Order: sequence, then structure tokens, then C-alpha cells
Amino acid sequence: MNKIAVQTGGTEKLYDTVEAYGHIREWGFDAVDANIDHVLSGGNITKNNIPELLIKGGRECMELFKPWRDGSKTYGVDNFQAHAPFPSWVAGEAEINGKMIEVLKNTIRACDYIDCRRLIIHPFFAGYDKMLSFEDEWALNLECYAKLIPVAKENGVTICLENMFTGFKGKIIAACCSNPVLACKYVDELNALAGENVFGFCLDTGHALLCGLDIRQTMLTLGKRICAFHIHDNNGTSDQHLAPYMGVLDWQRFIEGLRLIGYKDTLSFETFNVWNVVDNQVIDHMMRFIYDCGVMFSRRAELQ
Repeated sequence: MNKIAVQTGGTEKLYDTVEAYGHIREWGFDAVDANIDHVLSGGNITKNNIPELLIKGGRECMELFKPWRDGSKTYGVDNFQAHAPFPSWVAGEAEINGKMIEVLKNTIRACDYIDCRRLIIHPFFAGYDKMLSFEDEWALNLECYAKLIPVAKENGVTICLENMFTGFKGKIIAACCSNPVLACKYVDELNALAGENVFGFCLDTGHALLCGLDIRQTMLTLGKRICAFHIHDNNGTSDQHLAPYMGVLDWQRFIEGLRLIGYKDTLSFETFNVWNVVDNQVIDHMMRFIYDCGVMFSRRAELQ
């Protein structure tokens, strides 16, 4: 059966990071998506308030990530995947973007430090008002991800691209890597540049739903390129990050997708918003429900 993971982020709202791992273990999970992106918020990135320590790297920089390492080791919970700070790129901000390449390199090194082998790094793209042409966006992503190849190889970390979206006046607009055919081309081209499989894909089920994609067909198209998941649900119009069956995603088709691509690795949930939806008095029950969903998905995918 697949290992079942949940991101540390929601639990870190109530507990310190090391303690969060203990609760995650108690709820049944044997792995996590480590929210090491919490070392640098998106707001501080766009304001160019990026700590020099995260740019320069080194031993002191790695100490920032020690809680995720200690939590994993103390409670025997696998750091299966992690999330890099985002946005990765800000339109028209050359200084910020230069700094962020160094931050991302050091986040890759941090993954090795906490014994995590998959890092989700959002594609490099602009929002609706500054949206790039396909040609410019393609060139930008190949250029930026290519800069990360040497450090990814040195540290044995797979860089995972993710399907993204943007919006305009309440309408969801597909963004970089939302088209699974183009996402395949990104992964394949980047691996060709690397000369080996340094890149994979993290399929975000909620983002796929927002962009009107059939989850089963999306998984079939991406196939073996999928090496991580952000599993969550929503109402089809807002990125709610809810537990399965709290929204409108067709989870039977997700299960069929798992079976058809032969996915045997960890199923990771990105359901942090349940911490804002249900009272803390019942959060233990909600987290166990999420874990039970993962077990059910895994077992049904094996049986079908």
C-alpha cells in the first residue's frame, strides 16, 4: 500500500514544527509534504524583503530548516516531498528574480539536509495582467530551471513542476503547466537538458479541477512523470484546499488514474484549509478522515 502524507503547514498553525510531526504520526500518516516554504513568505518575496542568509546559503542557512529535519527523525515520519518558497519569479523585477534563483538553490540543498528527495518548485510565470506569450514563458522556464540542474544533481533532489492557474475578475484562468500535454513537454525537455531524470511532476488535483480538467485523463497524459501529488478538493471555482468529498472532484476517476498509471509512491494531501473550516475541537477527527481517504484510495487502486 502507498504511504500516506499530509503537509506540515496546517498542523504548524497550532503546534511548533517538531511537535507537528508527532501529531501527524498519531493521525496515522507515515510521510509529509514539508512546508519549508514557510521560511520565506510570498509577500516578502514580492517586497524584495529576502533575508541575505537564504541567498548566501551555508551552515547557518541550513539551521533554518532544522525543525523539519528534527521532526522527521524524532517521530519516524518520512519527508517525502517539500514545497519551495513562491512565487519563483516576479514580472519586471530582475533583482528579486536573481535572488530567488539563489534561494531556490539553497532550498534544494535544504531538502538534502532534511533527507527529502522531491521539491515542488512552482513554474516561472506572470499573473493575468502581465501574462507572457507562450514562447517567452517557455524560454523563461527552461532558462530558470536549467540554472537549478547542477545543485539538484549534487544533492540528489528531483525538482517537481506543478500545474498552475491565475485569475481575472473571479474567473479562473489556466496558467503555466496547466495543460498536461505541454507539462509533459516541459518535463521531457528539462530532463533532456539535464541528461538524466532530474525533473518530474507534482499533480495538484485542486488546480486541475479549477481549470476544468478531467483528473483521470490528466493523470494518463502525465503518466510516469508524476512523482508527487497535491491532493485536495474544492467547489470548482475557488482554490479551497479542502479534504476529499468536501468539494466536487470525482474521486473515483482519481482512483482509476492511480491504477492506470501504476502509481506506487506516496499519496500526499495538501488540505491545510481544513484547519480554517472546522473547529480545533474536531480537527483530530478531520485529519484521521484525510488519512483514511488516502488508505481507501490506495487500496481501491490496487483492487481495480
